[in-house]
Amino acid sequence: MTIRVLLADDHSAIRTGLAMILDGAPDIEVVAEAGDGASAVRKATALRPDVVLMDVRMPEVDGIEATRRLVSAGVCAVLVLTTFDMDSYVYGALRAGASGFLLKSVDAPRLLDAIRVVAAGDGVIEPSVTRRLIHAFAAAQPRETVPPPGLDQLTDRESEVLVCVGEGLSNQQIARRLGIGETTVKTHVSRVLTKLDLRSRVQAAVLAQEAGLVN
Repeated sequence: MTIRVLLADDHSAIRTGLAMILDGAPDIEVVAEAGDGASAVRKATALRPDVVLMDVRMPEVDGIEATRRLVSAGVCAVLVLTTFDMDSYVYGALRAGASGFLLKSVDAPRLLDAIRVVAAGDGVIEPSVTRRLIHAFAAAQPRETVPPPGLDQLTDRESEVLVCVGEGLSNQQIARRLGIGETTVKTHVSRVLTKLDLRSRVQAAVLAQEAGLVN
């Protein structure tokens, strides 16, 4: 099955470079490009791609608001690209429901793999980078004084899985830590998202950080 991707970035040279990388993969097709958030939302709503590769800083409607509109409407998954400057917009993008984010310095194999992961319904959370960013942005936010709704509905195993997600572990790593299968991990993650009314794995990671479940 071909993964259909929409590129949203206000720099045409970056879009061109990304398109060359993505179109070189046999299972990925770039179906459209957008130079701002409003255009990205409009084109994605019309074309229904599997993934939008979303820049954060764009004119008119930025990547955060565009992500919020697309994810809340159930249009598609969003993978955010950002620079490693601790951009405060990244935290907002995660809260808006992005399925993950990568640095613009990412190499081609990792970018392609991330798109495949997000298209499959998983999240891109790299322990070496993303966990550090989630920690930083979560630390900058006030801790919740009241546990988020739904935490008391989680089973003990689901709570363990949520903590692992908050630590930035992949499904494979969670499976090894808890001694269960990856398919079982996916089931638990899905149930956690449903019970906590979350739209993405990354939102679950942020919630775990905010709720103080992860040190």
